[in-house]
Amino acid sequence: MERFILTIDQSTSGTKGLLVNDQGRIVAKHWQAHQQIYPQPGWVEHDPEEIYASVLAVAKQLIQNSGVKPGSIVGLSITNQRETVVVWNKVTGAPVYNAIVWQCMRGDQICAGLRDAGYEEEVRRRTGLVIDPYFSASKVQWILEHVDSAKANQEQLLFGTIDSWLIWKMTDGAVHATDYSNASRTMLYNIQELKWDPFLFDLFKIPIAMAPEVHSSNARFGTTDLGGLLPEPIPVCGVIGDSQAALFGQGCTTSGAAKVTYGTGSSIVLNIGREYQLPPPGIVTSLAWGIDSTVDYIFEGNVHCTGKTIDWIVNTLGLIPDAAGSDAVARSAADNGGVYLVPAFVGLGAPYWNNDVQAAIFGLTFNTTKAHIVRAGLESIAYQIYDVLSCMQQTNYLQSVKADGGASQNSFLMQFQADILQLPVATLSYGELSALGASYLGGLGLGYWQSLNEISALQSAPKFYRPQMPLDERNRMLKGWKEAVGMLVGGKED
Repeated sequence: MERFILTIDQSTSGTKGLLVNDQGRIVAKHWQAHQQIYPQPGWVEHDPEEIYASVLAVAKQLIQNSGVKPGSIVGLSITNQRETVVVWNKVTGAPVYNAIVWQCMRGDQICAGLRDAGYEEEVRRRTGLVIDPYFSASKVQWILEHVDSAKANQEQLLFGTIDSWLIWKMTDGAVHATDYSNASRTMLYNIQELKWDPFLFDLFKIPIAMAPEVHSSNARFGTTDLGGLLPEPIPVCGVIGDSQAALFGQGCTTSGAAKVTYGTGSSIVLNIGREYQLPPPGIVTSLAWGIDSTVDYIFEGNVHCTGKTIDWIVNTLGLIPDAAGSDAVARSAADNGGVYLVPAFVGLGAPYWNNDVQAAIFGLTFNTTKAHIVRAGLESIAYQIYDVLSCMQQTNYLQSVKADGGASQNSFLMQFQADILQLPVATLSYGELSALGASYLGGLGLGYWQSLNEISALQSAPKFYRPQMPLDERNRMLKGWKEAVGMLVGGKED
């Protein structure tokens, strides 16, 4: 009988359920949106009960639509939006407040106060992170200080990222746990010592008793029948944050392997191996995953506008009818005509982290055509990825880059990326890499697959883009990019 892992991919916008067979292939999937709650500008919330209800609804619909017998599902894996946090009462089982989402900025004053008090380097040393409301700690502190039911019953409270909340609900309150990857994004976990850090809990005024247990990503986190949907309880096994899951799904399991997700913005993650390293300025260090209690570390950086730049060219400027057409239009120009687009529409992300600049186009002449601007837009994506990876490469030898996301199917961009990086860039014809990464970890923990080598054999052969541009031309183009960025951020870039 064919066996399946049911994987829940709980993202910012909705919940997806996928069935993965023992060949590592997705055979069915189903998605359902959930509500985005915006109480005031800069605040973002989700309803935790709605999220759990969506998990049950998606799983039920997935099984019905696929025709798979529930008894053939042997495990459940979870990958999730990171940093989003829930606080709930372990006696009543009810959340004391909505989940506060990773995008939410309400912890900004808390974080600013800690930075002003000089805690930046100490927090960075312990967690690998910068003090920022993006991470979970200030969100939990805000709930404890502003929600009356939280103030009154702190000894009854638990906190957790979305994976912890789902595990607790799925196991009927028997298990309060998370994995290394999610714990490392809370700003409360010491990623050198691999434990919740009392110093950090005191700093953010959070009782450490609220914290979940931390397990390996391929551990068994309890059992569930999904509220009676399944005939027998199955193990919850394979739990990991979505960005790290995509890294694992790409097979980047050795030091020096990197993945870039080309979405609205871009997440750039580099596996740095099993030794903790402080991150270079502009990026962070986190835990990639734990496998049988052995952890890997990553450098991570995020770029604000990559695919969003092409969306602007399509929908605001109207230069081309759709994003897919950017490939051919860019190729119609013999070169970039000296045009550079710096897409600082919401400031510049890693490694510059300058929110006080705006987007600009440099080098326009009477000979500039729309093809030059489209080409400059695509090239700007590759330049920004280069900036982050070159920053990461200061302390690590970058051996390979794997690409996923919509723009990874743009052959002009991928070839230009390989040329600028002077490294091969590998792309896959399929997506859902976060879900596959969680499934692979789940299958590893269940004995579905026996080793990383066996999992690697499941993955399809990628398409490789190899550097073709002469080095002097590449260096000349990079020099032009750095000068353009330098004109925005103040002072010429070296």
